[in-house]
Amino acid sequence: MKLTRSVRHNIIANFTGNVWRGIFNLAFIPVYIKLMGVEVYGLLGVFMSLSALFILLDMGLSTTLSRELSRLSVIENSEQESRNLVRTFEVVYWLIGIVIGASVIILAPLIAKYWINSANISTEIIEQTLLIMGMLLAFQWPRAIYIGGLEGLQRQVLYNVIKTLSMLARHIGAVLILTFISPSILYFFYWQSVIALITTIVLAVYLWRSLPKSNGRSKFDKNLFIKNWKFVSGVMGISLGTVLLTQIDKVILSKMLTLEVFSYYMLATTVATVIMSLVSPIHTALFPRLSQLVVKKDEVGISDLYHRGCQLASIIILPISITMIFFSKEILSTWIGDPTVVNNTHILLSLLIVGTTIKAYMTLPYTLQLSHGWTKLAFYKNVIAVIIIIPSMLWAAQMYQGIGAAWVLIILYLGLLIFEIIIMHKRILKGNMRERYGYDVFIPILIVSIIGLAAHEIHDIFPIDVSEAVTALAVLCTLLFSFMASAWSTGNLNVRVMSLLKIKERKKIL
Repeated sequence: MKLTRSVRHNIIANFTGNVWRGIFNLAFIPVYIKLMGVEVYGLLGVFMSLSALFILLDMGLSTTLSRELSRLSVIENSEQESRNLVRTFEVVYWLIGIVIGASVIILAPLIAKYWINSANISTEIIEQTLLIMGMLLAFQWPRAIYIGGLEGLQRQVLYNVIKTLSMLARHIGAVLILTFISPSILYFFYWQSVIALITTIVLAVYLWRSLPKSNGRSKFDKNLFIKNWKFVSGVMGISLGTVLLTQIDKVILSKMLTLEVFSYYMLATTVATVIMSLVSPIHTALFPRLSQLVVKKDEVGISDLYHRGCQLASIIILPISITMIFFSKEILSTWIGDPTVVNNTHILLSLLIVGTTIKAYMTLPYTLQLSHGWTKLAFYKNVIAVIIIIPSMLWAAQMYQGIGAAWVLIILYLGLLIFEIIIMHKRILKGNMRERYGYDVFIPILIVSIIGLAAHEIHDIFPIDVSEAVTALAVLCTLLFSFMASAWSTGNLNVRVMSLLKIKERKKIL
């Protein structure tokens, strides 16, 4: 079954939006560091960690709303229920937002005094910044419920446009304020709060306009909340483990490291997350089609689609990740410019990209499991991971700071990926596991890694005085050849290998 025009448009919008926003977010980082200083940038890292941690309070509501609005859209006479559902979840979300904001505001003095370590920023400034963060989180938090609603109504193009315009306003406005008014972190967060409130209001208006019309007034209905609680709780369990797994390193390091050193880690983390934004559209595209094939019990179709998804992930992810791993120092030098920042960040960046690449490959097995309605494996995997990561991260951070934390993530993600694949294939897509991942993942990684290493070694041969021009050429060539190699190895190598084996077998027979 072919994808409809609306689905194709949504996929393109999601991918384009992710890439566009990722590029702009990265582009403004050196500007902020230049205007406010690297230590102040660490406070942005604290805010991002707080935002991610409070996702725990989502409780699966945005995902549930998306699913329910999508289901109700094809049911007759469900207009009133759709509007009541949105109103119910909206009330719950705004209450959660108020609680989040109030909690940060109340705890701001304690966090500033006992948690954040800064050599150059006063405790008073940190406390004031945290107070504004609390207000910002309260304004920003309800945004997720409106995005979830627009997703369920297939208005993904619309919300991607709104999110992109919001991002541009946040960054451009912040730079203008920091340049012409004051290079203060306080003014930065004041502006972010204003844009967050406006964006949330705009999303709310468009969601309500997109809902089907009804004669009755929308109202809060607790029964609708209770009705969807089973699904909500299931998603909440997975989300809890995922957030803890991805954010515990930042929470621990924000306490154990100085704000300056922590800022280097957050800078590297921010760049590394680009890899995840590349695999997200693949998940979005594959999940509905895999779900359809599961309903049809088309095992051949499921296997083929999953196989193609793994190939596509390798083709998209590997060229960028390998290039960034081997040329992290050169890329940071061109991008950031500050030698101190570069020297303290490039090794972290290379290691974190390795970990993030492994994590990106975990997305597709999870997509396959979710399409089968199998959530237990992801839940227990996250539980095990959280149990392991907390003591490991505490020890590694104390002994080796950010480098140690990055190595913990690499080892943990690799172990989880292997564990997940082995367990999954005992229940789903039995057989041919070695061939599947050998051709789709391991061989492309090996080939592209050799290309990246060779390119970096050749680059180092050239004299320093021409290094900038040569670096640009080396990076572009590495990207190009890595892309060609990954596409060739995933698309044709398995066919060629099998053909060679058949030829050898025939010769033996003759």
